[in-house]
Amino acid sequence: MITPRISPPLRSAAVRELFGIETTMRVPVGTPPDDLAEHVPTVDPAYVFDPDVTLAILSGFAHNRRVLLQGLHGTGKSTHVEQVAARLGWPCVRVNLDGHLSRLDFVGRDTVVVRDGVQVTEFAEGILPWALQRPVALLLDEYDAGRPDVMFVLQRVLEQEGSLTLLDQNRVLHPHDDFRLFGTANTVGLGNTSGLYHGVQRLNHAQLDRWSVVATLNYLPAQRESDIVLGRVADLRTRPELVAAMVEFAALTRRAFAAGDLSTLMSPRTVISWAENIAIFDDVARSLRLAFTNKCADDEKPLVAEFFQRCFDADLDIALPATA
Repeated sequence: MITPRISPPLRSAAVRELFGIETTMRVPVGTPPDDLAEHVPTVDPAYVFDPDVTLAILSGFAHNRRVLLQGLHGTGKSTHVEQVAARLGWPCVRVNLDGHLSRLDFVGRDTVVVRDGVQVTEFAEGILPWALQRPVALLLDEYDAGRPDVMFVLQRVLEQEGSLTLLDQNRVLHPHDDFRLFGTANTVGLGNTSGLYHGVQRLNHAQLDRWSVVATLNYLPAQRESDIVLGRVADLRTRPELVAAMVEFAALTRRAFAAGDLSTLMSPRTVISWAENIAIFDDVARSLRLAFTNKCADDEKPLVAEFFQRCFDADLDIALPATA
């Protein structure tokens, strides 16, 4: 049975109206088939879109481009794709390419099932052939951490009209008209050069070249990051000055990491966790310790305390262990 297109015919909507971005681009909007409705992400009305990255993602949906988002952790790469899909009414399935996802998991395998009291062997589709045949946006999360045997399965699929050959089944699967493919990665195929991302692989550049759009989403300007935190944590919306100081503190940790003075940094995700902790504990310093300071090496905590003093004009109890 062929899965129908998304709400045929798709309605064309202006990006300016949907996302508030000044452009003449239009994108398809529709309603998914009933069996895929649960895969449409939930709209987050407080989500703040980065214009350049949003346009890159929209080119994937509107023009069937293969879009790879690259950037540091916690910047919201995967969420960005999901929130665009949510506003387009497009089913989106997110798969984490961790080191344990094998080729058989990804493509499928023969399994033994019981039919009419008799054991028979059937081919169970993996997520890739399942998504390829449906009006689904497949999001490959942590793309640069995928195993080589999994990555090479994608070689042909990454082409705009690329098909998938199931050798065990002697079948060639052609992509559904509304199938879309996205990926997110912390690196651009160079491996763990920063020391932050253990487990990522050096990528085959012949495959990397098949991604037709590559966008970068790194840390946002301070005001935009503050807007995101205020949008996500309603309890702090009456305290914008506090959130501005938190974002300033996060920026100091990022500069210290770049200079080699800290071995970890505060991502926007961590800032949001810190804000959520403040809503729970009503204590800025304690919330910071629970969200970030306890992740730092002991010899780096005095520098973290110095940053806290600079941003909040208060002392941070870093509770260093007693020396022998």
